[in-house]
Amino acid sequence: MSDAGSDEFDDERSKLGEYEGDRNEAGERHGVGKAVLPNGDIYQGQYENGKRHGEGTYRFKNGARYVGDYYQNMKHGQGTFYYPDGSKYEGSWVEDLRHGRGVYTYPNGDTYDGEWLHHMRHGQGIYHYHETGSKYKGSWVNGKMESAGEYIYSNHRYEGNFVNNNPSGPGKYVFDIGCEQHGEYHQTEEDQAEANWDELASTTVLKWIPKCVTGLTHRSSGKETSAGEKDTGSAEEGAEIQPV
Repeated sequence: MSDAGSDEFDDERSKLGEYEGDRNEAGERHGVGKAVLPNGDIYQGQYENGKRHGEGTYRFKNGARYVGDYYQNMKHGQGTFYYPDGSKYEGSWVEDLRHGRGVYTYPNGDTYDGEWLHHMRHGQGIYHYHETGSKYKGSWVNGKMESAGEYIYSNHRYEGNFVNNNPSGPGKYVFDIGCEQHGEYHQTEEDQAEANWDELASTTVLKWIPKCVTGLTHRSSGKETSAGEKDTGSAEEGAEIQPV
C-alpha cells in the first residue's frame, strides 16, 4: 500500500480540509496544529511555513498510521509506520522512503532488522522466520539475499554465497556436533509439462553437491585450518533454504 501523506497542498482551502492550530504572520500553518483532510486522513503535530515539519502523527482513513519525524511534508528522520495488514516498520526514513537502519515486522511474524535503500532491504541485515525459528544473516541487494551470508537453523548453519535469494557455488554446513560438510550448490533447470502439449516450462532446482566432512574450521592469520578431513561420496542434500 502507499504510505505517502495526502495533504500535498497548502495553498487552497478546498484541498486543505479543516485546521485548528498555530499560524505565522502570513497565515500559514506554523507551530502545532491538527488538520482533518478532505479524504478523511488526520494529521496532528508540528508545522513550519504551511508544511508538516517536525514531529507528528498521520492517521490514514484506511487504518494506517505514521508516528515520527517530518521534513517539508515528507517522512524524514526516525518514525514508525503501522500498516493496515498488521505489519510495522520502525526506523529511518529519507524523503518518504524506508532508508537507513530499520526493523520491519511482517503480518506472519517474520522480522527484518537491517539496512534499507529506497524502500528495499539493501546492505547488511538479518531476516528471522517466525514459524521455523531459522534466520538469514548477511548481505542484501535490492530486496534479495546476495553475496556472502549465512542461513542459521536450530542445530546447524549454512555459510556461503547467495544469488537471487538462493545459495550458489562453494559453501559449507556447520553442525553443532562439531563437524562441517563442505560442498557446492548447483542450479539446474527442470522441465515441467504445461497445459499445451508442445510447451514445457522450466524451473530452477537447487542441488547440494557434498565434497568432504571435516572438523570445525578455525581461522588463523587470515587462513582456515581444519582437523580430520574425510571425503563423502553420498549425495546428501543440505537443509532447504527458505525464500523471503
